[in-house]
Amino acid sequence: MNDETYPSSAPDQALPPPRATPRLSAWQGRIERLIEALRPWHWLWPPIALAAGLASFFLVERQQWLGAALSLGMLLAWGLLLSESLIGRVLARRGYPTLPRGVTTFITQMIHQETLFFCLPFLLATTVWSSGQAVFTLTMLGLALLSIIDPLYYRLAGRLRWLYFAFHAQCVFLVVLVTLPTLLHLTTGQSLLLALGAMLLFSLPSLMHLLRPMTLRRWLAMLALLPLLAGAGWAGRLWVPPASLWISGSALSPGFDTQARQPQESLRLTPEALRRHGLYAYTAIHAPRGLREEIVHVWRQEGKVVDRIPLEIQGGRERGYRAWTHKRNFPEDIEGRWRIDVMTAVGQRIGVLHFTVDDTPEAATLADGRITSPPGIPGLAVRQWLPRPAERAEDTTTDADPR
Repeated sequence: MNDETYPSSAPDQALPPPRATPRLSAWQGRIERLIEALRPWHWLWPPIALAAGLASFFLVERQQWLGAALSLGMLLAWGLLLSESLIGRVLARRGYPTLPRGVTTFITQMIHQETLFFCLPFLLATTVWSSGQAVFTLTMLGLALLSIIDPLYYRLAGRLRWLYFAFHAQCVFLVVLVTLPTLLHLTTGQSLLLALGAMLLFSLPSLMHLLRPMTLRRWLAMLALLPLLAGAGWAGRLWVPPASLWISGSALSPGFDTQARQPQESLRLTPEALRRHGLYAYTAIHAPRGLREEIVHVWRQEGKVVDRIPLEIQGGRERGYRAWTHKRNFPEDIEGRWRIDVMTAVGQRIGVLHFTVDDTPEAATLADGRITSPPGIPGLAVRQWLPRPAERAEDTTTDADPR
């Protein structure tokens, strides 16, 4: 027999994975050392993020560029987080080593903490606490606390991946909702739609994790779930505070000084008095400078809508954009409990005014023209901390008087 050799019919052996380049290894080593150096001090990050959120909230008036810069920094942090995840997946597919999971989870935890604590001042100042918005804000406060309790957070990240992805998607929703009105002067409705879209996009990993393994039937189920989630999110907008708008003062009065733009006079709201004088509803609404927004005064009697009066406001005024509606065409049966919901064009509640109409003067509300501020959280008058820039001479108001 000769010594001829023939090609083997056995399958080719798998090629060894490519080795990391020295430069890549050096960068990974630096990042890991930096994270290890930061770990003992990670407890400082939430108060720093909260301080940045407060600074952005305060400076959105006096130093708008600085408030916008802080919001931009918040979005850039998310950009870095998303790019790190994408780069890590590309490297892993090509066989290169990636950062340890503990390192990437730590980075993600810091971004979550930054997001939640940065956005809290905006939520606390704009929540109507007598409505379902209180549930949303308290839930976000609970998520913020969860993000700083390491045993709970890392258990969520390690064992409950679908819930962790949902947590991640909620943080994306929050950062888009809060930052875009300041950065791009988008209305609250536009920001809400973009925030819902971003949340749905980042909900996909959670749905895919729940439905694994992904068969054709489960892909179809996920595609059917997405519109349902979008509809549920849109229906729940009433519970979401308009993070860039809040009422800085409101009043009810029978008269109004249009030159000074101040409510005046006093009246007991009996049926006869209302039919004779009508009623002014005054609201001063705070909004970021440069923002133009349509709001609506929704007059309700015993919960039933009687009138919807649209108003357009502009942001940037110290005491809020002063707008009022003057209602005269009351129904025949005028007695009962009334309220005026101050809403955005897409249905988010900014504030509410209550009054009672009764034949008995003692039971009827006294509309005395006093401008009062919403109570907010007892002991936490966030709105009073706002800076006081000079008034703008060109400030105007809107007067709606339905007949």
